[in-house]
Amino acid sequence: MITRIKESDIRRSLNSFPAVGILGPRQCGKTTLVKSFANGLLRPTIYLDMESRRDRNALSDPELFFSNHLNDCLIIDEIQLVPELFPPLRSSIDGHKVPSRFIILGSSSPKLLRHSNESLAGRISYHELTPFLFTEINESITHRLRGGYPDCYLSSTDAMAFEWLENYIQSYTERELPALGLNTSATNIYRLMRMLSHLHGQLLNIDQLSRSLGLSAKSIKNYIDFLSEAFIIRILPPYYHNTKKRLIKAPKVYIRDVGIFHALAGISSMNELEFHPKIGESWEGYVIEQVISSLPKSIEAMYYRTQHGNEIDLILMKGQTVLCAIEIKNTLSPKPSRGFRLSIEELVPKMKLFIVPASESYQLERDVFVVGLQEAIRRVQQELK
Repeated sequence: MITRIKESDIRRSLNSFPAVGILGPRQCGKTTLVKSFANGLLRPTIYLDMESRRDRNALSDPELFFSNHLNDCLIIDEIQLVPELFPPLRSSIDGHKVPSRFIILGSSSPKLLRHSNESLAGRISYHELTPFLFTEINESITHRLRGGYPDCYLSSTDAMAFEWLENYIQSYTERELPALGLNTSATNIYRLMRMLSHLHGQLLNIDQLSRSLGLSAKSIKNYIDFLSEAFIIRILPPYYHNTKKRLIKAPKVYIRDVGIFHALAGISSMNELEFHPKIGESWEGYVIEQVISSLPKSIEAMYYRTQHGNEIDLILMKGQTVLCAIEIKNTLSPKPSRGFRLSIEELVPKMKLFIVPASESYQLERDVFVVGLQEAIRRVQQELK
């Protein structure tokens, strides 16, 4: 079994909080992870799946069920389907506030976050679980093509992996997103996701999407927000801290899982990827997702671009300090541009990295290093210690 990086953080939270929430997209491994260490908890566990009629019936009177299981750890899966459970959860926790009473699993949505924040503030520790990360599997080629959803990554062939991805996208647009509360047709969402795959790694222009899809700008913005909260896309904000430069203010958009991006873009093999015009954007989005998902919540991630075109792909900040400026290049021989050098003079980062698809590292210029993805993550994490 692949060891998940988040497991140690989740275990620490279970020792301190009465409730722990694990959020992430469907099929990313939340249930498998919790079941893998449930037997090691100090209290007995009971697993309840809110997609099961039997288990939902057991919680028809949640106050009674919770009071009958004060000494158990209750694992409630797909809790976003029953947001009415949050007030009884709060009441039960306040009446018996001990660690690891509840583990709730779910996909994020505005409805879920609103109910949980209103009801469980100060009582719950949330953790985001992503599909498999590069640092969890330590393997690049298959992961870079298929992405990290466990069933997809572990498929025996690329053809089976991409059949899984196509079915996943269809299920998400037709069933999962509407169940989370997204009120529009599956056709609209699929068309929007296809359009976002074309914009992968580019500036997000709501008005352009509105004109292309024939939907109102307000609707497009609502759908974009929803896809972001459901872990499908990542909105990378622009650098906004004090500067004398005139900066681009629009965010960039990425499909978070590279396998989902490839399926939407019609890329189903490494051979197709190598000759595809989006290979650079594919590598950029892959690296950005792996780096950001490997860092604590206290680290801000953004990109930097001036109106003169000076740009850095990824800026990592802690408070007002620029920890790292990262350029992402799908080449083994990157060359710093004049715009990169001017940006570095403005930002004065503590580290300057070029991330390339290789494992070797070398110094490119003074204080500028070319590194592979694993080494880049190691260096950033070391800087945080």
